[in-house]
Amino acid sequence: MREIALVYLDRSGGLQKFVQDCRKYNGITQIFCHIDKYWSTTCYFYLGCFFASPDSKQSYAVYRFTISINPSDIAELDAALGNYILHHPIQAAQIFQSVCFIAIKTLSLIEQLQTEAQISILLKPTHLPPLPSYILSLSEFPLNYTSQRFYMAEGIAIAMGTVTKYTQGARFLCSEETCPFSEGFRYIRVHLPGATESATVRNDFVCCLCSSPLQEDMKFRVLGDKQIVEMIDAKVLTALKGYSNDQSHFRIQTYTVFLR
Repeated sequence: MREIALVYLDRSGGLQKFVQDCRKYNGITQIFCHIDKYWSTTCYFYLGCFFASPDSKQSYAVYRFTISINPSDIAELDAALGNYILHHPIQAAQIFQSVCFIAIKTLSLIEQLQTEAQISILLKPTHLPPLPSYILSLSEFPLNYTSQRFYMAEGIAIAMGTVTKYTQGARFLCSEETCPFSEGFRYIRVHLPGATESATVRNDFVCCLCSSPLQEDMKFRVLGDKQIVEMIDAKVLTALKGYSNDQSHFRIQTYTVFLR
């Protein structure tokens, strides 16, 4: 699937956009690239030219990229990958993570990057299939609380909180100085959709090699914006009309949406 993902990025212009997104991390002002049609243990890129600014480069624990995905186009290219993206987006993001890591190393886009775990990929679909199974309605049963795939939801925003910060990624080091994992980027914590702040950053992580406590290197923490929105189902508009043909009782309840 990595080969198909690479071909899709090249055809859709996503590869060129990804290269441009790397500029903010590596100070590149202009870069052009093109890939050939073959894939092996490495990606083959033809690099035209690039100009790097002399500014100092800052290291990050996590480098975050957003990739726009058109489900119709990628399903025509490869149905298996298209289905994987729609129904297993977190696992599908790991495929694009591997492709982007090879691209960065092949083109030397981010010199500070050391491990694949430092890349965080967010797949953003342009749309979803207009089918009932892709519409999330909290008023209809059964409710699939365990699914982590894409849904469309329609509602009315009745309250919005202020924009706050959350941890997108963090670097941890072993507290034992003689341990090989007391340096480098062995332990990288990346926020996943639906996870709480404590799942990314807390003080009870231990080293898998020597079982010593892990300590966060605060210099490498990456923050992002978060906003909480209180939503209510759009069907509430029917109840506000003052009458109903349905004799059954019902209750309108709000739900919380986290925008990141």
